[in-house]
Amino acid sequence: MITLAQARTQLEQLDSLTKTETVALAEALGRVASDAVFSGLDIPPCDNSAMDGFALNTSSLADGVTTLPISQRIPAGVQATPLEQGTAARIFTGGVVPSGANAVVIQENCDFNDQSVTVLKAVDSGANIRPQGQDINSGAEVVGVGQKLSAIDISLLASIGKAEVHVYKPLTVALFSTGDELIEPGNPLAPGQIYNSNRPLLVALCQQMDFEVYDCGIVEDTLDATKAALSDAAANADVIISSGGVSVGEEDHVKPAVEALGELAMWKVQIKPGKPVAFGRINGTPFLGLPGNPVSSFTVFQLIGVPLLNALQGKAKEPMISYPVTADFDKKFSTREEYIRVKIERDSRGQLRANRFANLSSGVMSSLSWADGLVRQDIDTQISAGQTLEFFPLREAML
Repeated sequence: MITLAQARTQLEQLDSLTKTETVALAEALGRVASDAVFSGLDIPPCDNSAMDGFALNTSSLADGVTTLPISQRIPAGVQATPLEQGTAARIFTGGVVPSGANAVVIQENCDFNDQSVTVLKAVDSGANIRPQGQDINSGAEVVGVGQKLSAIDISLLASIGKAEVHVYKPLTVALFSTGDELIEPGNPLAPGQIYNSNRPLLVALCQQMDFEVYDCGIVEDTLDATKAALSDAAANADVIISSGGVSVGEEDHVKPAVEALGELAMWKVQIKPGKPVAFGRINGTPFLGLPGNPVSSFTVFQLIGVPLLNALQGKAKEPMISYPVTADFDKKFSTREEYIRVKIERDSRGQLRANRFANLSSGVMSSLSWADGLVRQDIDTQISAGQTLEFFPLREAML
């Protein structure tokens, strides 16, 4: 049995599996850049005004001079002419600052008409001017290899004139669940049956990560059926994820099926919930076997599946988002690295406090719906109320 850190390190070192393609910027949201993008121009491309006002040279206001004639009008998008000495230019936000001007006086600090402006408040050189290249310098890297493109990234690419971007093709993830007791929602339950909640969970999680899903459905609890499902998944997907059947019971066939068709490189991780975890390859296709209990399946997907899929997609390695909170509960020692479902509240001093769910069973999926996130309990340590813990949000950050 290996630690979570060892498992993540092993998986994050895997090479990307995906090919590349070029897509229009409008189709690039959520895609992973396969090439770095560098700017071919300065942004802004020239000095421009940050405010509506008057561009002038501060030396023109020496010796008590406060009133200057207006020599030109510069809206945004119009090329300015050099500033005539001893004059001011009427300028608007985004307008090109004319050569010879070194400041912009905001119009609220002026009295003016169409012919002249009187400056009512002193202005420093450089005031209210956005200098050329203030945002982006020509040659600067705008997007890095492995960067998942957000709406902000797309806006930045548009600002340097990029209409297309090179990206990795989305992974195709094959998903299946094992268990003769499982039945799909919408069907009547027979005695001993339960609805399959892991399959829609994993489909939704993969779709959230912008992957394609190859759905293999529910696989019966036999070695032959499990081998057939794995072979089909390996032939039609970039990576395979299963839920259930990874323990060592008589009805758990995933481990021997993987060993028969390929290789098993990882078996059991020292975490709770989710100790039974399998990783290997089927005919060269990476395979991740998750536990069948829904909380375990979700937790292992977040802690191990996400870094695995990101590495295979070519996404740059990044740490899990976390921040410190104060425990509002006590908990005994754990022999595994444990992830505890908690809800976050602010106390009267504004401090974030974590309250744990009463039932820590790995089969209580309602606990994840209730929880804001997870806190980590290190191996062989206990938790005491008032202790600072590391919190991993499941929803929006709550800082």
